[in-house]
Amino acid sequence: MLIDSHAHLDMNDFQKDRDDVLERAIQGGIVHIISIGIDLKSSTDALGLARKYAYVSASVGVHPHNADDCDQSDLDRLAKMASAPEIVAWGEIGLDFFRGYSAPEAQSKIFKRQLGIAEDLNLPVIIHDREAHKQVYAIIKKMGKGERKGVIHCFSGNTDLAEAFIDLGYFISIPGTVTYKNAFSVKDVAASIPLERILVETDSPFLAPVPKRGKRNEPFNVTFTAQEIARLRDIPFEEVALQTSENAKALFNLPL
Repeated sequence: MLIDSHAHLDMNDFQKDRDDVLERAIQGGIVHIISIGIDLKSSTDALGLARKYAYVSASVGVHPHNADDCDQSDLDRLAKMASAPEIVAWGEIGLDFFRGYSAPEAQSKIFKRQLGIAEDLNLPVIIHDREAHKQVYAIIKKMGKGERKGVIHCFSGNTDLAEAFIDLGYFISIPGTVTYKNAFSVKDVAASIPLERILVETDSPFLAPVPKRGKRNEPFNVTFTAQEIARLRDIPFEEVALQTSENAKALFNLPL
């Protein structure tokens, strides 16, 4: 029993064999998948997939890469879409100062607007944070603490940062990078923070874990991530699977 808390099932990488990919996941013990929106179109497509497959839920949001092209009408349409029962979170939102596909000012503006909308709708947020740890933390700290604030997706910071986010009420999502030989920081985080605050994800089709590294990632592969967390913590795989699934159900209020 595992939940892939972050996958981009709508992407073209899955266009030819999406049904097979999902069947592999379900047969392999994945009980639920969150398909993530990154703009208006992908959010619409993610919702469509969640309506088609009972074991898929969706999120809506505008990724920082797309901040330059986002206007208020897009956010208004996403807010209306978010009332659908299949939508369980707002995201993927945040800051990305590594790629720089959108201006930092636009990223911050759209990020703050979406945090406000999500709060108004009582939806947890899915936060993208790349090379922007201090800025992301400062922005979400102003939103206050809570029990079900959201998740820092594909976490790439250190243990101190993870604990600071947890203190605000956020979960930490561990991706397949935890299986990489030299990923010392994320291994340390996965080994040391409370298991009750960890989610697991694939970020499919990106960041495939060992032994699939270099290939297209898919939801079934979250199994390898959970196995590595169990190894790092010296606990049974089943304990990781059960607790991370309970965490995802609680955060996203999943119908399981």
